[in-house]
Amino acid sequence: MKTVDEIIARLPASRRNKIEKRVSQLVAEEMTMRELRKARKVTQVQLAKKLGVKQEQVSRFEKRADIHLSTLKRSVEAMGGTLTLIAQFPDGAPVKLTGFADMNP
Repeated sequence: MKTVDEIIARLPASRRNKIEKRVSQLVAEEMTMRELRKARKVTQVQLAKKLGVKQEQVSRFEKRADIHLSTLKRSVEAMGGTLTLIAQFPDGAPVKLTGFADMNP
């Protein structure tokens, strides 16, 4: 039985490149806050300084599964992004939720 790596190694280079590009896209679609911070090349210390908190607080919130939207919004903005909330349902188009991302911390 061949491994996935062996099968991929036998593919033409152009096909392997397409596969690698798609894998990168899929990985980029879902990240933890820690992974996002690292992908943006921001340290916990740098993020803490921008947020006006201690590095330990950044570490703690990166480990939490449940954080305030206002904290999430501030963190994303401190890394140079904007936060958008989208509700998705199997029987309809995605809906952009408003009001939440406008909250002041």
